[in-house]
Amino acid sequence: MTTALIPINYDGGQPTVSARALHTGLGIRSNFTTWFDRMCEYGFTEVDYKKCFPNLESGCNGGQNRVDYLISVDMAKQICMLQRSPEGKQIRQYFIDLEKAWNTPEQIMARALKVADKRIELLKQDNAVLAQDVERMRPKEIFADAVAASHTSILIGELAKLLKQNGVETGQRRLFTWMRDNGYLIKGGSSRNMPTQKGMELGLFEIKETTINNPDGSIRISRTTKVTGRGQQYFINKFIPA
Repeated sequence: MTTALIPINYDGGQPTVSARALHTGLGIRSNFTTWFDRMCEYGFTEVDYKKCFPNLESGCNGGQNRVDYLISVDMAKQICMLQRSPEGKQIRQYFIDLEKAWNTPEQIMARALKVADKRIELLKQDNAVLAQDVERMRPKEIFADAVAASHTSILIGELAKLLKQNGVETGQRRLFTWMRDNGYLIKGGSSRNMPTQKGMELGLFEIKETTINNPDGSIRISRTTKVTGRGQQYFINKFIPA
């Protein structure tokens, strides 16, 4: 019997052993399932082993896909002691030697570096996604920041030009129509295109009044709807997708 034929699995955080390989290596004559169930009666739990189907990597027990268990090296050493056989003694010593190698400073550092490499790779992936989001958001953010820095109210026609420069297919007349249809501007009468109560309460508009002297000496007041800085940000968020 050559103990080196019992492979050690290092894929997880701790090394494990195939229960079937151990069963064969120990030269156990009884059925594998019966033997393993009997070993578990010594107090081993699912913390010590994990059920697997190595051939087809599925939960089907048919054909060649026989059930196996990945067991901890500690469990494997204890099973070897329970056998009270030369094979058990030899294999147990084999596991002890492997554990010593596993716990050398060099191996501990190697595992730590492997974990660090995985973390770095995950951070790179996260940063790549973040960079894509930043690039996608850049036009809107620059636009919004410029608006936020300005306290100047602008005409609706000027807002339409800004939106069009940032990819929104609209013009002054179309924007006026949209604002009337969506309850921001009054639709008709002498107050047509003046802000609705909703638009004023949201702080989206202000009304600029201009005094005009008529030729006959009379005076009239012209009222113009202007979009506030807050209103500009509001409509940016409405029209420019995130």
